[in-house]
Amino acid sequence: MTTALVEPPGVPRPVRGLHIPPPPRDGGDDDEDRGPAPQRPILDNVRLAMIFLISGEIMFFGGLISAFLVLRVSAAAWPPPLQPRLPIAVTGLNTLVLLASSGTMLAAGRALRRGDRAALVRRLLATAALGAVFLLVQGYEWTRLVSFGLTLSSGVYGATFYTLIGAHAAHVVGALVWLAAVLALAARGRFVDGAAGPLRACAMYWHFVVALWPILYVAVYLA
Repeated sequence: MTTALVEPPGVPRPVRGLHIPPPPRDGGDDDEDRGPAPQRPILDNVRLAMIFLISGEIMFFGGLISAFLVLRVSAAAWPPPLQPRLPIAVTGLNTLVLLASSGTMLAAGRALRRGDRAALVRRLLATAALGAVFLLVQGYEWTRLVSFGLTLSSGVYGATFYTLIGAHAAHVVGALVWLAAVLALAARGRFVDGAAGPLRACAMYWHFVVALWPILYVAVYLA
């Protein structure tokens, strides 16, 4: 009596001269069975949107500065006769104040990476204070210029000055409002847990506003 060998189900029968690989193993807890871990994007959606916004702002101010330079070159005298001169020295010192605010914003970013909430709040508060000082000095100088007769109706000289510098001031105000909201959230313990996209986007916009001002200062006040 012969005993027939019964192969277990699921195991392929060997074929002479042909090597059949074993069936794949079921996924277990081994590391080699796991798929590659999903990679984090280089830029999150908030910062990517901020890049598009800043690109549009660059084109906007590029158009304003180009129009100003065309009018400036075609003018017979700049500033026109009987028009007040712009406060170069005071505005230069005010430029240093705004540049310092960019430094405090960078320090806030370092505090965020360390997870130091107290230092983060202090650096953001210092940034907001420097931005407010910049606006106050600018407002005081505008008040003096208006008292000296430089207004929007003073011709091309006054119109271009208040359009360019006023547009930048409006952006600083917007950045301050955004920074105040971020500061309030940071004081409540937000952003140190890793979800800091709004804060990083605010920092990007603040650095853009700061970097734009020296260009306007040279073009409007010194050129």
